[in-house]
Amino acid sequence: MSKPFKFKQFTIHQDRCAMKVGTDGVLLGAWTSISNHPFSVLDIGSGTGILALMIAQRSTAQRIEAIEIDADAYEQCAANFENSAWNDRLFCYHASLLEFVEEVDDHFDLIICNPPFYSEDFKTSDASRDMARFNDAMPFEHLIYAVANLLSDNGLFSVIIPKKEEQGFIELASKGNLYPNRILHIRGNPDSDIKRSLIEFSFIQTKIETNELVIEEGRHQYTEDYINLTKDFYLKM
Repeated sequence: MSKPFKFKQFTIHQDRCAMKVGTDGVLLGAWTSISNHPFSVLDIGSGTGILALMIAQRSTAQRIEAIEIDADAYEQCAANFENSAWNDRLFCYHASLLEFVEEVDDHFDLIICNPPFYSEDFKTSDASRDMARFNDAMPFEHLIYAVANLLSDNGLFSVIIPKKEEQGFIELASKGNLYPNRILHIRGNPDSDIKRSLIEFSFIQTKIETNELVIEEGRHQYTEDYINLTKDFYLKM
């Protein structure tokens, strides 16, 4: 049984979700810019709902919607929303991404996604975990297509992907007229390779602001940068 994950202002129940609360989601939820004061937000492939909840805590967005294809994860996400202080602003839909794009006329000021990204060829015996982890459940092409159709003209799209996928993802995004504005590269420690890229896209081409974040100096010795980014959420920061 997976224990609930308690943050400073909300709790995530995750026993029915294949993908548990992890560093990637927290980094993305904390780093994503809300400088354009989004009114409407979309969390694609919400899982536990952590990204939507983090944006609800950080912003004044009035309509924060999440979509989740897995039935168990959808029900858990909806319950996590309902049990939060922002339940009047949070809505979860049980739908595939392409269904959602076809049915929705709205545009969103902020779209956020921690996509499944193990494209390697192995699968486990757990279908819902596989769906959450493997990008054939949500190919990057589908994601870019959806964002290009759902993002408002001045909106921002924020995503976390493996560093090795960065160049290909940026090239794919450009076909939807989406351009990187900010990139944050993540290292686990000062000596490790860059494992993740957080990228913010918009329809506006600008000079790309690129930074790097190291999570730990040593085992459980978090860097000042990481603490400053996540301290509004983690209980012990």
